[in-house]
Amino acid sequence: MPEDIPPVTLGLLVFPGFPIAALSSFVEPLRAANEIAGKEAFRWHILGEDDSMVPSSAGVLVTPDAALAEAEALQHLLFASNPNARFENPARSKAALQRLMRQGTRLGAVSGGVFPLARTGLVKEQPISVHWCYAAAFQAEFPFFSVQSSVISQGGGMTSISGTLALFDHMLSLVGEHLGPEIMAEAACWFQHPFVRSPTIPQKLPALATAKSQDLLPKQVVRAIQYFTENIEYPVSMTSVAEAIGISTRNLERSFKEATGQSPLKYYRKMRMKQARQLVLYTNDSIAEVAFMVGYSSSGTFRRHYKEAFGIPPDTDRQAKGGFRLDFEDCLPS
Repeated sequence: MPEDIPPVTLGLLVFPGFPIAALSSFVEPLRAANEIAGKEAFRWHILGEDDSMVPSSAGVLVTPDAALAEAEALQHLLFASNPNARFENPARSKAALQRLMRQGTRLGAVSGGVFPLARTGLVKEQPISVHWCYAAAFQAEFPFFSVQSSVISQGGGMTSISGTLALFDHMLSLVGEHLGPEIMAEAACWFQHPFVRSPTIPQKLPALATAKSQDLLPKQVVRAIQYFTENIEYPVSMTSVAEAIGISTRNLERSFKEATGQSPLKYYRKMRMKQARQLVLYTNDSIAEVAFMVGYSSSGTFRRHYKEAFGIPPDTDRQAKGGFRLDFEDCLPS
């Protein structure tokens, strides 16, 4: 970057309950790049809807540099929040965002920040990367967006980043874009970051009740899980699953037992309950509607299975979400 080119200026807009890891992943690669380059190649600002302190998901309070309405000359602005975040004054905040967009600011989001960003109505319905833990809830609220499994999506007029480690990758990529690959590599090495992931790399998904991620499971088990994923709303028999992936029912049962320690039917039910919990916690759909969305014709059976999976009924889980966890979001990923 020639000396006469002004610094790239970025903003992180934080909402109550934002993942604290987003702050370090946003700032540290840029700070390191400036030190390595020996100049101020990047500037950053932490913004809030107003200038009051913002509690993170860990309860750590962060004081914004400025309120959103006061922000000026940003090339990029990323939203960081939990899925429940909303503007206290939507009209004023939307006007501030529109002003920034007219000035050339590119909007984006990390982790649950895709929810308040989509709620502004300022981004087009386009492919978007959503953390796997929030994907079902996001799709339920915004059915016309195409939810992607990649760690980052940069299509259309926005950048969506699935999690805070993916944000670290994204910031290093910006360093490489503006200062070159050598400084990007050195900045990554400062933090022992082994490699900068491509935006198109799929998110790692946990294999339920195992110590493995899905990509470490046998191929036939992964194919069965994918089939389960595609048929959450319309439950399928294990016979039809086995036929769809080209193995016998007995082989499907044996493969699942060896790989996960449980039957494919039990694994499938856990998947449905995991998706149901997203909808219970992060949407306003009724419990009966949630039951239907994950393939239950009876809300009574759904409630029983939910309690077996999580120890409490869905109604109680939703109420608890509005209490202590609403303040600290201690169960949320980054």
